[in-house]
Formats: sequence, C-alpha cells, structure tokens
Amino acid sequence: MKNVAVIGAGTMGNGIAHTFAQFGYNVTLVDLDQNALDRGLSTIEKNLGRMVQKEKISEEEKQATLGRIALVTSLKEGVAHADLVVEAATENMAVKLKIFKELDAFTGPDCILASNTSSISITKIGAATRRPDKVIGMHFMNPVPVMKLVEIIRGYATSDEVTRAIMETSVSLRKVPVEVNDYPGFVANKILMPMINEAIITLWEGTAGVEEIDTVMKLGMAHPMGPLQLADFIGLDVCLAILEVLQDGFGNAKYAPCPLLVNMVTAGKLGIKSGEGFYDWSKGTKELVVASKFARKEMLPV
Repeated sequence: MKNVAVIGAGTMGNGIAHTFAQFGYNVTLVDLDQNALDRGLSTIEKNLGRMVQKEKISEEEKQATLGRIALVTSLKEGVAHADLVVEAATENMAVKLKIFKELDAFTGPDCILASNTSSISITKIGAATRRPDKVIGMHFMNPVPVMKLVEIIRGYATSDEVTRAIMETSVSLRKVPVEVNDYPGFVANKILMPMINEAIITLWEGTAGVEEIDTVMKLGMAHPMGPLQLADFIGLDVCLAILEVLQDGFGNAKYAPCPLLVNMVTAGKLGIKSGEGFYDWSKGTKELVVASKFARKEMLPV
C-alpha cells in the first residue's frame, strides 16, 4: 500500500496525513471545505517545522513530506486510486455510515477502508459496505505524529489478511499497533472516558475544584495531564459523544454523562477548540488558566 487517502482535515485527519506522508506514503487529504484543507496543511507544515528545529528531521525531509500530500475537495476524486482510506470525520454514526457507503462505491475492490473512530462499532460501519471483510478500525492517538499507540479494531467480519496488513502498516509508521475486538469504546475510551466523567462528577458535586482534581491525578497517579485538562484537549463534545456510545452500547447507567458535561456542550464550551472549557484557552497560552466559572473553590450542582 503506497497510496493513502485521509478523509477529514481536522486535528486527527491532518495528523494522520502528516504521519503517512512522513514515512513515504503518497497521501490525498480530502475535505469538502477548502479552508479546512488549507488550515490542515498549514498545521502539518508548522509541525514539520518544529521537528526540523528539534533536529528530528531535516529541511529536505520536511519538503519531501509536504510534496507527498495532495489536497482534494471531491471524495470521489480523492479516493479513486487509494490502496487504503482512513476516515477521520466527526464522531457521528450517521456521518460515518454515509461516508463509508460512498467510499465503497468510489474505491477499487481491493482498497481497505479504515476508520479512526474512537468508539463507534466497526462491525456496524462495515455492514454499510459490500466489503465488511476489508473494513477495520485504525484509532490513532492525539497528537498523531507524536503518540505511538494505534488501536487496531477488528469488526466481526474483518479478515485476518486485512488485520495483518494494517498491523504491518502501523509498524511502518513507527507506531505500536494493539489489536482489540469491536465493543463500545474499545479499550482506550472504555477505560478513559469513565475516568474523565468521574472527574467531572467530582467537580460538579463540589468535592474539589478544577486545579485540585487535576493536581491530584498528575502528582498522585503520575498522569501527564489531569483529566479535566485532557477533556478540554480531546473536546468536550467528543467526550460526550463517546460516553453516549458507551451508555447505549452497554445499557449501563455507569456510563451516563455528568449533567455538567451535557450543559457545557450545550452552551458551546467545548475546550480548546472553542477557547473555553474547564480552562480558558482564549489567549492561546500553554499556561493553564481555570475558566472563571470554575475558579471558585466550592461548586454547586448545575
């Protein structure tokens, strides 16, 4: 597999495109919005520039990587010659099913269709195509160029051959692939999201403030960032969507999203992407500033 199409030019999509191109793949980055494509390519160029400054790659390698990335606004055109498609669109079942039906129609019969979904059933996505044996989950971690893990999710019908091919492809990207079965949230988010949700509940109930909760988890549990900061980084809307998938998939109340999380997403407070979540990101600084709503020590239930 040398020709890879990546669907979606957002944070995950441009990171996936960056990574494939850096390791010699010809990449077509597809998004219906030309502005999103331009922003995605700009992000890739900036991230490659940082790698040059840190002497991880040369200027020549940076330019070669950029030279392997093409930008396309037409899904049909973008995937026509792909050996592998990696979908990195929004975490929404209806959107993904629509995309995969189109990918099934627009790609060659041997093309493998992968989804970067963090929680949605690969089996259900595969069932929307005529090639469920060639549909697989390829869940990268954010930021993609830095994080080593890739969760490889086998749908009910995913073939051994396709699984081996994607495991080998992940290794070629200098990632560590881990094969998991297709159940809601897989491994990473089945464990991570209840922890984040419990941190939000702890804040909502008034047990401790934002800084206190994150400090306990960083210093006490050796986490690189606290769960509330991580939630802002992931996107509170994404956290909510994953919790809803877990709740619906397992039918267990323990996955019910905290009302505070629901209210924040409804109010458009989504974390870094909106400029405010549990922290204030509006100034673009790395210094953590607790959002004014959560600055006081005692929180009352919302």
